[in-house]
Amino acid sequence: MPDQGVIAKTGNREDLPMSSEKIQPEHLRRPAFVYVRQSTWDQVRHHHESRRRQYDLEGHARHFGWAQVIVIDEDLGKSGATAAGRTGFQRLVAEVSLGHAGAVFGLEVSRLARNNRDWYQLLDLCGLTNTLIVDAEGVYDPRQLNDRLLLGLKGTMSEAELGWIRQRAYEGLLAKARRGALILGLPVGYVQTRDGQVEKHPDQRVQHAIALVFESFARLGSVRQTLLWFRQEQIALPATEREPAGSDRVTWRLPVYNTILKFLANPAYAGAYAFGRTSTRTTVIDGQPHKTRGHRRAREEWTALIRDHHEAYIPWDTYERTLALVAQNAQMKGLMVKGAVRRGPSLLPGLLRCGQCGRRLHVSYSGTRGFVPRYSCRGAAINHGTDRCISFGGLRVDQAIAHEVLRVLQPAAIEAALTASAAAADDVVAGRRALGAGAGTPRGPV
Repeated sequence: MPDQGVIAKTGNREDLPMSSEKIQPEHLRRPAFVYVRQSTWDQVRHHHESRRRQYDLEGHARHFGWAQVIVIDEDLGKSGATAAGRTGFQRLVAEVSLGHAGAVFGLEVSRLARNNRDWYQLLDLCGLTNTLIVDAEGVYDPRQLNDRLLLGLKGTMSEAELGWIRQRAYEGLLAKARRGALILGLPVGYVQTRDGQVEKHPDQRVQHAIALVFESFARLGSVRQTLLWFRQEQIALPATEREPAGSDRVTWRLPVYNTILKFLANPAYAGAYAFGRTSTRTTVIDGQPHKTRGHRRAREEWTALIRDHHEAYIPWDTYERTLALVAQNAQMKGLMVKGAVRRGPSLLPGLLRCGQCGRRLHVSYSGTRGFVPRYSCRGAAINHGTDRCISFGGLRVDQAIAHEVLRVLQPAAIEAALTASAAAADDVVAGRRALGAGAGTPRGPV
């Protein structure tokens, strides 16, 4: 059994016995290693007493008779859940495996490891090299069955304790998220008030720029065309940048494709609170766990989705139509989508399908000016090397479609013209609102 009361919980060196029967001259000839660790930098900054007690173990080791004591404290601020990234613990294990350690001092098992795999590896090496383990409760010899059993139970309880702490914290986080009260970060265009409410950014310039993104997409119907319009007009969009002090500030820059897509795909702009849209996956690379974040989850798998949570830039049904249109614009999903509208005068690209195989018809152009469309089914020939299914000219088909569309729209032609005129006037106003008044590029909204 371990010697009880070797290190008093008060931390006073006078409370220690002068010797221990398990500490032999062989152990004293090798250095003692004192391992110091705290799990987070917040603990390092504020929990000074725990760190002080761990450093006091150096004096305890000298009191036991060790002349050479090595303190390993390079793992301060690192979790003991794994040995990955803990260079101090890896160095300790290496010294023990080489037989260079007479004893390992730790305030408690949880300081050394919170993972049974790492803990039992250290126990096995200490048993093979005749290295003692000393904590606040006693001196242990891993070669003795009772001591090893007790150390194993301590390690198991330490790992379970970490699991319970994590579980309680995670359940509390989920409960807060399901209420819509967990705000970990807001997209540009929103701010959090002191009472925890989410409101639009008070800068009208930011609001107008974000509204212009949705208006432009509704007019152009494509993420890429919306991007090209913003780049052509040299209109910058707002972005959030984290400052060293921890606060956020708005910067302006010309958009890229993902800038537009994130505005359109984020449910926050439709007034919804969403949590759990992405997941984390863990893979093992070279024997070490590697986590990758940002893997998209289906909407039914989200942790929380609360509509009408805050003021919206667009209605929810507009957001739903936007997502559907973005998905349909994809060009590499075969029969599942229509595909985005492309250049050319043909009226029906992506809308016609082969009556024999069901594949989407391809559009090609010929003629002296390249404006004569022709629809053909080339999917089987391209993919399998078989014959084409059907092929026909597009002039008469497009003329027939145009005739029917005009026939239907003719009674409301005046209203449609007025609506188009009003929409054009709104576009001009939005463009003026978005253009910068000062010199320099890019021009940002005013």
